[in-house]
This record gives sequence, C-alpha cells and structure tokens, in this order.
Amino acid sequence: MISRLLAAAALALVLATPALGADPREQRIENRVMCPTCHQLLALSHSPIAERMRTFIRTQLAAGESPHAIEGDLVDQFGPAVLASPPARGFGLLAWLIPAGGAAGAAAAVFAYARAWRRQGPDDGGAADVSPELLRRLDLELVAYDE
Repeated sequence: MISRLLAAAALALVLATPALGADPREQRIENRVMCPTCHQLLALSHSPIAERMRTFIRTQLAAGESPHAIEGDLVDQFGPAVLASPPARGFGLLAWLIPAGGAAGAAAAVFAYARAWRRQGPDDGGAADVSPELLRRLDLELVAYDE
C-alpha cells in the first residue's frame, strides 16, 4: 500500500518536473496563444504544431526576444485568431465592452430594484384591506380559543 503511494508520488514528481522548470514568460505566452489546429490554449494542446510553437517560443525567449514581440511574430505567422483574447481595438473591442456593459447594466438593475424595494416601506401583511369589524371578531375568537 505504502509502496504504491510512494510510486504514485514519484511518478507525479517526474511528470511535474518539466512544468516546474519552465520559464514563467513561456507559460504566460502559452496561456495567451491558441493552437491553430485544435483551437485550445497552447498550454493545453499536444498537437505537433503546438510543440513546434513551444519550441519557437523557447528559442525566441533564449535569444532575448520580448514576449510581446514573440506574440506578434506568431500573429504574423498564423493570423490574429492565434491570440486567446481579441485585441482591445477595432471590432475586437466589442468583445471587451459587451460583457462589461452587461455586468454594469445588471448591477444598475439590481441597485434600482433594491432602492425601490427599500422605499416601499414595511409590508403590513395586507391588514389594511381587512375591515375593523372582521378584526374585532377575530380577536374575540382568539380570546375564546385561548380559554
């Protein structure tokens, strides 16, 4: 039992070792770029083109290239669809503004509803619609019930 647990821990350590030694800039780029064949994040893809892209990224980083320049090179080679998020300009700006506008609109609606609900005052339970005679009879019945 313990030997199996130790073997599993050793296997997990061996599999995690490449990720532990990876350059954080490389991981950042892999999380911002998509694989052009399987349309997954480069960090999650195992396609041959993804492996070539990773090699390109490592080579460029080792040569002193900035992550921004590497992403630009990948866009030049594969097109803007290689980026995981659209650019915050032109038509791509809508992908950033529409969710933000929706969230702001929802927050405004909740605020307006809460404000109107608060101004309504306490709920009297509908007692204002009941006649005084009925309330008097109900009190008499309750008194008789308690006895």
